Amino acid sequence: MGIASNPFPLYVGSGNSLDLGLGPTPRISSLLIKPASAVCNLDCAYCFYLDRDADPYKALPARAMTLDTLERLVDTYLFYSYPSGVFAFQGGEPTLAGLPFFEKLVEFQKRYGRDGQTVSNALQTNAILLDQHWCDLFRSYQWLLGVSLDGPEEVNDRYRFNKQGRGTWKRVVQSVELLQRNQVEFNILCVLSQANVDRPKELYRFYRSLGIDNLQFIPLAEFDQDGNPLPFTISPEQYGRFLCEVFDLWWPDRRKVRIRFFDNIAEALAGQKPGTCTMHETCDSYVVVEYNGDVYPCDFFVEQSWKLGNIVVDSWPEIARRTRRYSFASKKTLAHPECQACEYQSICHGGCPKLRHAAHARFEDLDYFCQAYKMIYARSTAPLRADLAKMQRGAGFHPAAGL
Repeated sequence: MGIASNPFPLYVGSGNSLDLGLGPTPRISSLLIKPASAVCNLDCAYCFYLDRDADPYKALPARAMTLDTLERLVDTYLFYSYPSGVFAFQGGEPTLAGLPFFEKLVEFQKRYGRDGQTVSNALQTNAILLDQHWCDLFRSYQWLLGVSLDGPEEVNDRYRFNKQGRGTWKRVVQSVELLQRNQVEFNILCVLSQANVDRPKELYRFYRSLGIDNLQFIPLAEFDQDGNPLPFTISPEQYGRFLCEVFDLWWPDRRKVRIRFFDNIAEALAGQKPGTCTMHETCDSYVVVEYNGDVYPCDFFVEQSWKLGNIVVDSWPEIARRTRRYSFASKKTLAHPECQACEYQSICHGGCPKLRHAAHARFEDLDYFCQAYKMIYARSTAPLRADLAKMQRGAGFHPAAGL
């Protein structure tokens, strides 16, 4: 067994019922595991986990995955997922589970993995707790990290602060430098808010000045109970302008800098399945595993009504066949009339169900950022197609390896 870095997630029925007449069972290809649930050591203003009424575990002050649950998770999923297994950890803040928890994870993966099986690990973190011991683990087993950093200090610290209301920028940059010194593979996760969305050139140059060559931009869209955007939410036009300006900045650097959204467009144009679930035809590629083993179809819908089962009592084939999983996967196929006539439908596939549902709780609505997608597709698809054609004429181009 090898442990490698992560190549980096019908009808409504009872979550406990099975119906084998729903067609081929889509395989669960990766896990998003929350060992500390939504618990976090920061208090970021825009966090969608914070004080969420629908959180099934909101009343529980401490949530930590036990080693018994972890062992069952690893044992059963490696058996189900052979010949590969993809484990991604998120929160809240997953490092709150502690370094010994993740050392035990690797021990279980070695114990239960079979000959020829590849295991990939990834972790998304605010990087506050990272030290040399964490780096030793990540480097030894080739983990991929996603580190949250929203830009220069005054930008990052506008919304990202700790429980005492103090900024986090200095500590995160120290962790970034530590990861670089230890040659740990990581990318930067930048949330686009009103603090930074109108500063694409400054952001891009800032990350490049830190030696960052792998970026992911996450547009912020949160709404009040009446469907009005919250103050830090960006508009579709702002997001579209940002993407187009960053694309122009990135284009001369495209051989040496990775930007996930542009990689995903290239993958779609090349006829491959993009690395992001938001550009898939259905939402069924991964599941979320909560700290207690409860399973959900999406991290944005960790709600009792969407619970698929629990790994302690249910097998992975049973969870994969839940009618709720089929029902959730089908939400992406509720085509809006505009989508049916859109020239980019084969790339976008209607966008993200969370961004369709967020404002008015309707999956049949347009993705909130539809206008932004059209702007960047119009700007990027022609040059990307031309570059793909040129490289495909050469020696074996693969979009995931960079343009």
